[in-house]
Amino acid sequence: ITVNPTPTVNVVNSQSVCNGANTNSVSFSGAVNGATYSWTNNTPSIGLAASGIGFIAPFTAINTGTVPVTATITVTPSYFNAGATCTGTPRTFTITVNPIPSVTVPNNQTLCNGDNTAAVSFSGSVPGTVYNWTNNTPSIGLAASGTGNISSFVATNAGAAPITATITVTPIFTNGASCSGISRSFTITVNPTPTVNLV
Repeated sequence: ITVNPTPTVNVVNSQSVCNGANTNSVSFSGAVNGATYSWTNNTPSIGLAASGIGFIAPFTAINTGTVPVTATITVTPSYFNAGATCTGTPRTFTITVNPIPSVTVPNNQTLCNGDNTAAVSFSGSVPGTVYNWTNNTPSIGLAASGTGNISSFVATNAGAAPITATITVTPIFTNGASCSGISRSFTITVNPTPTVNLV
């Protein structure tokens, strides 16, 4: 009488990636030499087949929506010997694919020296996005960089010619992995205060 061992599968780490990025490869192992590992995937839309056997090669993750998509992969170990197949306890792990965030371009502004700017609120298609921005001309009265909405501030131009600052906004969504969207830019132009010379 041959008594086969019950195969096992070691824990597999879950992954979080961005839409369009490559996943890490997945190798299966366990306590019983010669075991076979079959797997099923409940969300093939991420770019991975619904089922397979053995090693999972890196693949390009897909999520063209606006919220994270999480696929659960269930791995079942089996061992065949002497005409008998023994199946072990399945284990699961997940692959989460984050969407790529976007940002709606704010309107450009043109003001006079000493005027209050309009507050700038950022928005995009992916809930939970953080908006980081940089300003190439802090002399207008706005910091060189920041995160989130820009409050109204007093526009400054003590010179004799208009000053135009370019503010570049980058949307970032983080859920395990940080995913950056396409940066967008807008401008704030501050006109000088005119003067008149006495004749």
